[in-house]
Amino acid sequence: MELKEKRNETLKSPTGPIQPHAENTNHAPGLEEIRLRADEIHIERGGFPGNELDDWLQAERELQHATPPKKEQFRVASETA
Repeated sequence: MELKEKRNETLKSPTGPIQPHAENTNHAPGLEEIRLRADEIHIERGGFPGNELDDWLQAERELQHATPPKKEQFRVASETA
């Protein structure tokens, strides 16, 4: 019985529960990011009304499949000074 109880315990690290790391997850864009891209698409196609939903969905698709920037591309200000 003791073994069964230990098997059901949550594994924890010093910083909290251990979470599986998914390397190939798609970027989940925020609403503001989608809105800005949809506005760009709207302007690119001439700014004519009537395709708001199509613009929004296209922006979502583009942003979800875009590769997020890697951590190595960013530098802390104190490192460059």
